Amino acid sequence: MATTDGVGTKLKVAIDSGRHDGVGIDLVAMCVNDLVVQGAEPLFFLDYFATGKLDVAAGTAIIAGIAEGCRQAGCALIGGETAEMPGMYSHGDYDLAGFSVGAAERGALLPSADVGPGDVLLGLASTGVHSNGYSLVRRIVAKGGVTYDSPAPFDPSKSLGEALLIPTRIYVKSCMAAVKAGTIKAMAHITGGGLIENVPRVLPDTVVADIDAKTWTLPPVFTWLAAEGGVVAHEMARTFNCGIGMVVVVAADKAEEAAHILRQGGETVFTIGTLRARQGDEAQSQVRGTEGWL
Repeated sequence: MATTDGVGTKLKVAIDSGRHDGVGIDLVAMCVNDLVVQGAEPLFFLDYFATGKLDVAAGTAIIAGIAEGCRQAGCALIGGETAEMPGMYSHGDYDLAGFSVGAAERGALLPSADVGPGDVLLGLASTGVHSNGYSLVRRIVAKGGVTYDSPAPFDPSKSLGEALLIPTRIYVKSCMAAVKAGTIKAMAHITGGGLIENVPRVLPDTVVADIDAKTWTLPPVFTWLAAEGGVVAHEMARTFNCGIGMVVVVAADKAEEAAHILRQGGETVFTIGTLRARQGDEAQSQVRGTEGWL
């Protein structure tokens, strides 16, 4: 199976900040994390890098990031394409796309058919905003009158650009270890659509994900975005990962084992909720306990 993805308008933050070393990791992450949720182990990756005129320093940093992402995912970088299109891109602008192929054992694809009420939801911590919601992020930054070179209001040890460009976490090795141990029924990579729209994609129509936001602490970057942008809790949960980059569905009697394997793989794991029977046409992902987000 294969996935194709990009980094979106996070690239504009990288370009405006002059920081290009992390977006290559983002590019790989957006592809390989979408493979692992199917129970597939990434085998190889190819990139497409388009720009108006090649900046060698920026290009070198981007490709180095792609290579590092592939190392983290345990897949091979087997090639790619670089295109100069001065009539398409303004000076300094560029775009990235990635393509990755993975493999799974026959009959072992996720989600499994036995996802149902009583299953437990584990949340794996994100490293930050990851690679979604940056059109809103950029509007909030512009509204706040801060620059990407300024100290981040939520973390003065970093510049705002540095803090917003922390790469997307790659969950492949930890999650594949739990998959191979037979502990995982389904996984949802929390990208565009946040916790509200991504989790239902891996659920049968008969269940609801009941997520309790009080089971983890909203990271400071999201607290700042909510307050500075006046973003209500439901929109935060529908736009951003809010600190949870991957949601894992496990049987209740496998939850402890799965969490142990994932922690051994370097993940910070929270038990964030359960599945319950769906009543009528109610929304399939419900995030409660968000009162302290603003």
